[in-house]
Amino acid sequence: YELLERKNKGIFILHDGPPYSNEHIHLGTAINKILKDIIVKFYFIKGYKSPYIPGWDNHGMPIENKVIQENEELYELVKDPENLKKPEIKRIIREKSREYARKWTEVQKEEFKRLLCIGEWDNPYLTMDPKYEAEELRLFAELIRKGYIYRSFMPVHFCSYCHTPLAMAEIEYKDKESPSIYFTMNFKKGQNFPFDENTEVLIWTTTPWTIISNLALAFNPDFYYLEIEVNGRKFILAEKAFERVKEELSFKDIKILKREKGEIFENKEFLHPFFERISKGILADFVTELVGSGVVHIAPGHGKEDFEVGVKYNLPILSPIDDSGRFTHEAGEIFKGLSVEEASLKVIEILKEKNKLLKYSKIIHSYPHCWRCKNPLIFKATSQWFLSLEHLDLRKRALSEIEKIKWVPESSINRITAAVAERPDWCISRQRAWGVFIPALRCKRCSNVFLNAQVIERLSEKVEKETCDAWLNHDLSEFLTQDIRCEKCNSREFEKEFDILDVWIDSGLTSLIVLKERNLPWPSDVYIEGPDQHRGWFNASLVLSMALREKSPYKICITHGWTLDAEGRAMHKSLGNVIDPIEVCNKYGAEILRIWAASSEYTQDVRLSDEILNRNVEIYRKIRNTFRFILGNIYDFDPEKDKVHFEKMLPFDKYILSLLKIKREEWIKNYKNFEFHKFFKDYYTFCSDTLSSFYLDALKDRLYVSYSKGIERRSAQTALYIILKELLIFGSPILSFTCEEAYLKIPGKKEKSIFFEEIKDYDFYDEEIFNDFEKIKNIRDVVLKALENVRQKGIIGSSLEANLYFDGEIDILLKYKEYLKEIFIVSDVFFEKPSNFEENLYDENLKIEVFVKRAKGSKCIRCWMYSENLKKDEDFDALCPRCYEIIKKIRGESE
Repeated sequence: YELLERKNKGIFILHDGPPYSNEHIHLGTAINKILKDIIVKFYFIKGYKSPYIPGWDNHGMPIENKVIQENEELYELVKDPENLKKPEIKRIIREKSREYARKWTEVQKEEFKRLLCIGEWDNPYLTMDPKYEAEELRLFAELIRKGYIYRSFMPVHFCSYCHTPLAMAEIEYKDKESPSIYFTMNFKKGQNFPFDENTEVLIWTTTPWTIISNLALAFNPDFYYLEIEVNGRKFILAEKAFERVKEELSFKDIKILKREKGEIFENKEFLHPFFERISKGILADFVTELVGSGVVHIAPGHGKEDFEVGVKYNLPILSPIDDSGRFTHEAGEIFKGLSVEEASLKVIEILKEKNKLLKYSKIIHSYPHCWRCKNPLIFKATSQWFLSLEHLDLRKRALSEIEKIKWVPESSINRITAAVAERPDWCISRQRAWGVFIPALRCKRCSNVFLNAQVIERLSEKVEKETCDAWLNHDLSEFLTQDIRCEKCNSREFEKEFDILDVWIDSGLTSLIVLKERNLPWPSDVYIEGPDQHRGWFNASLVLSMALREKSPYKICITHGWTLDAEGRAMHKSLGNVIDPIEVCNKYGAEILRIWAASSEYTQDVRLSDEILNRNVEIYRKIRNTFRFILGNIYDFDPEKDKVHFEKMLPFDKYILSLLKIKREEWIKNYKNFEFHKFFKDYYTFCSDTLSSFYLDALKDRLYVSYSKGIERRSAQTALYIILKELLIFGSPILSFTCEEAYLKIPGKKEKSIFFEEIKDYDFYDEEIFNDFEKIKNIRDVVLKALENVRQKGIIGSSLEANLYFDGEIDILLKYKEYLKEIFIVSDVFFEKPSNFEENLYDENLKIEVFVKRAKGSKCIRCWMYSENLKKDEDFDALCPRCYEIIKKIRGESE
């Protein structure tokens, strides 16, 4: 809080997408939290109030299922789905689920803190918090008042194992083996029809169990259909499908008898293959020739398109399956009690007996599965609550708003656009116990179920103190007023309904609830989550905010990729390739994991392995050693007394500070664009190559040998002090602990933490010196090659054993001749072509020739440079003239 209070350049809000409060964190949640932490800390060092309020998504099926599995009595009770409807069972499940969610919230909290993430860990937001639940109900009431919520009996994706419908974001597509059958249905005789009355319609399906609920056959009005004869039997199929079906069914000796347009089948009657009922001929544009026969069997209770075309033709909605996925008495005694899989086999058996089965095989195809239990889903018509995407042009407005948001990467706009454009109306009700209740009323007289915003708002007052258990624990009369009547029969006698809201409503409202409760500006600046959230949190948040506030809840939306192993495979326990982020932290340190997250191009899928971690250890070690070297050489530097003004600094120091200005500008740009991998690569290169291998290496002579209080050393120390402080500020969002540790050792620091520091104006720049030294740096590359060649010949060991000679375009060198020994780390530099030499190199681009000769004279025991004029004093046998004068000065001071 003190940190927030000190920042005054504005407010930046990264709103936390809540992880689910069950089990330990995994690598995906780790990279997500680290990336968020980097963004938050960058805005801290930019001077912004950047509060990070971590949150948890607490309700939902995974926790409820886990609680049931761990409690033997509950496990037995809920085998009968009817028991789940009992208030006393709901109370037990809710109490245990709340305890479970609270436990794992605390576990995950400590794990996130282990990743060195900053935040209001003692004051997070929880979707199971009573105040949160109450506000969610108030917003739900607002949606009702605005007309977005309706109830309908229609097919939805349904999990018979979890006994509940699923929203789009809760569906996973996986390969599944299914039966593939061609079967036939006959015309009802006595119709005015251009075909033989014994002709059969050829149909294909991968869900034989849905034939039980067949009520129609769909034909494409724009297709032509053929009547063909094969071995005495006559069939009808689409002309465009003819060649393919002929091969699939191995038809031989085919006669084509007639060709008619699909529109003639409308309102014709067909005989169900095994029930005594009529199926109606209807027309539908979705019928394709790419698979099957060009005729689709229609079961309005078991498919979205089937339902829609069924409503158009006023067909009944038949869906004789209970919440356990077993057929009811409506399916007939022969199918009653059978599961979907068992019923499919029974249907195939009956079709075969009745000579209606032409082919039965198996196919592997992509099929919807439950994200929780991983079992295949069914389409089942049930009465559910929906949020309309068409009311008040909600979908259209959301798609328009998407264009105003900054998407990172840019291509992610295509994902969210498709997800919003293609999603059906949102099924928001669940027949479970652990969640926010939908406080619907059922009329005792006519069984009409409806919602009343006033009831919900009165309930919310109780919920704010007691949690949503208040709907279970209080009598309904406490929430009713005299003016509430059944919309259909005008009755005033009701009973409660106990469906709960889809958890995506819980999480989709987080920004509206949390930012309001914390008095923070809305909308937030940034959302950042994984690629699945285009169908999940990004989508839910956008739709709800557009419905309630007509604006997106985020200005910038960032998508990071999946975390994979070294071979690019997803991590699964069964593959034995799971990497535990906390184990990585314990073995290598949290900052190694943070380096991995920051240095990865996270908008793509990101790989991790021991090899990658070990590389990051080396990177970390080099950066840390750079910090240590600088700290070790400014131990006696007091910035208040010893700082040298930029104008008086030595050219080499001016150059490095000028280069740092250019780097700073790039780094700020990288951070602002969330391109952390670009920042970190350049930051590391600056530390390891520019500093350690160039500037710091060349600086050692001035730091170790020059007079300790002289301009040469103080100029170098001033540059080092500025460099280190800038490195620590810019590095702190990633290397938080190390930068903090180093900062606390800086002499003359004014703050108690690196995060109280800020990126400030930086005026250290000399364009002429910068350009000159960039050229000298290029010359240095030629020098290093020449010196290495001599070293390889065994003529020299250290570069200090050499002298350099330059010929050609040397004006730039002459300009800075007194500093070249330091820069090239040699004993002396001359500007002439020597008569003899050990090595020479000419650079065509620079128009300079470099000559290397072994230095004459002997080595100074203090600076290690070679000189022909060594001197002795009372303590040292061999001092070069420079070192002799420095020692003399030091002795004079001590006397």
